[in-house]
Amino acid sequence: MTKKGTLFVVSGPSAVGKGTICDELAGRGQVFLSVSMTTRPPRHGESDGKDYIFVSKEAFERTVSEGGFLEYAEVYGNYYGTPKTPVAERLDAGEDVVLEIDVQGAMKIKEHCPDGVFVFILPPSMEELRKRITGRAADTEKSIDLRLGKALREIGCIGGYDYYIVNERLETAVNRMEAIIEAARARVAEDAEALIRTYEEEGITCCIHQ
Repeated sequence: MTKKGTLFVVSGPSAVGKGTICDELAGRGQVFLSVSMTTRPPRHGESDGKDYIFVSKEAFERTVSEGGFLEYAEVYGNYYGTPKTPVAERLDAGEDVVLEIDVQGAMKIKEHCPDGVFVFILPPSMEELRKRITGRAADTEKSIDLRLGKALREIGCIGGYDYYIVNERLETAVNRMEAIIEAARARVAEDAEALIRTYEEEGITCCIHQ
């Protein structure tokens, strides 16, 4: 049977490691990782088209006017958005797609894609999260405090998600994400009618129809 792919939405506070988890999944060939578009400048080591699609504010606003985003938002003075076309094409082809986006964007996606699977990545502790943010060496003390405050507000939204993963060890976190993906692929609710038709075509009467 060929069915439409599943949309997985992964969120969590800044520096929690959600991007690394998603990159590991994509590297294992598990999913297609959607690349977000942003107006912020690249950080050290980031490349265009892989980490983000880096564009000017004018180009981003043009895409907005064309209805080209599943969602978009302003975060810390920069725009971020999820291009619509590549996600739709992959899902229609039966591929599972992962979106790594912030809580604000995830809740917008949930309004339009209630069948998606929403996963929240948690830090082992707020102290560990502070260490990870500080380790980036790209933020001022004031910026770090702002990010930690935002992290607490985001964690307060965890009730809107289906699963959570505490990212203490990367390997364990990735394995748990893989388990969530496998569980979603085997959900009966969305596949029941297709399963019934398949077996009925082979001459087997399903007990549901008896």
